[in-house]
Amino acid sequence: MKNRKSLGQHWLKDRDILLDISDFAAVDNVDTVVEVGPGLGTLTSTLFQNFKKVIAVELDDRLAANLPKSFPGKNLEVINQDILSIDLEALKLPEKYVVAGNIPYYITSPIIQKFLHSEHKPEKIVLLIQEEVAERLAAKPGDYSILGLSAQIYAKVTLGPIVDREFFTPPPKVDSQIVILEPLAEPLATESTMALIKLGFIAPRKKLISNLAVGTRIAKTELQQIFKELHISENARPADLDISEWVKLEKNIHKH
Repeated sequence: MKNRKSLGQHWLKDRDILLDISDFAAVDNVDTVVEVGPGLGTLTSTLFQNFKKVIAVELDDRLAANLPKSFPGKNLEVINQDILSIDLEALKLPEKYVVAGNIPYYITSPIIQKFLHSEHKPEKIVLLIQEEVAERLAAKPGDYSILGLSAQIYAKVTLGPIVDREFFTPPPKVDSQIVILEPLAEPLATESTMALIKLGFIAPRKKLISNLAVGTRIAKTELQQIFKELHISENARPADLDISEWVKLEKNIHKH
């Protein structure tokens, strides 16, 4: 079936990689998986090796209509909707479920945020996404971005294998990578800290203290004192601070 470029469709054709995604998604005593963008059903087939039920959310009406024909007798529920607009509560998910998918690159962040901020979070999220985005999600101090911090505040993020573009039909312009997110019982920071992070990244390449002076309207001399107390270098860039440092910084700035 011809892919639709507007939906970012690239069919993954390597069976071993599909099995890897399914195995990474497997969780003991979890029988239901929400598959985002099942496409032709190649990943769906491997998910059935680890899950009794697959809830496949597919925006493309052609693919959604065709999918059940490939899995007669299987517990497959196909929902022909946009995953970003769907009400997760309406899916009537069991208490424990996981999310998996080979997803279009342009909706990676919205999908991750949707599930991580849901009241009914999955046990695990396993996605095949653009390699560069996967690396940003799992970044360490010095390479942090808003995306990475916002994911790591809510989940443990680990990386799986890199998947060369040649394993897709048609081949995308970049390589992909499996990313595994395991939502935390409690986030590592508050929304107030997240708001400060966004202010700090107004100009990612500039010094953090300069960005915060503009964003918070706190005098630079006061910020210098706060940085000194927290043992944060005045030359630090936004990408340099880890989550715990952002939390301490927000608490101190909040006092002002």
